[in-house]
Amino acid sequence: MEITKKFQKLSLAALIISLLPLTALVPMFLKITLPDGVHMVWAICNIVLTLTGFLLSMICVKSVESRSVVNIISAAISAVLMLMMLGIVALALILNILQ
Repeated sequence: MEITKKFQKLSLAALIISLLPLTALVPMFLKITLPDGVHMVWAICNIVLTLTGFLLSMICVKSVESRSVVNIISAAISAVLMLMMLGIVALALILNILQ
């Protein structure tokens, strides 16, 4: 019983951490321009939060008894964000090589 409560708290934390990188869209919607330093720190925080959310959700999904819809959703959100980040890095490398 205690293990499932721990996994429930962990899965909720994974979902919240997985959704935090989406806050990077707020300045865009409000048409706010961030300074370069803040923009870089925000990008690093997004990468760390995405990786952390993915690892936490994988820990929760790995156990059969702790799988739930919340775990699967947080894993999917984190996976999509990680794929987007990898795509951006790959595109930057390819464009750098072509120039």
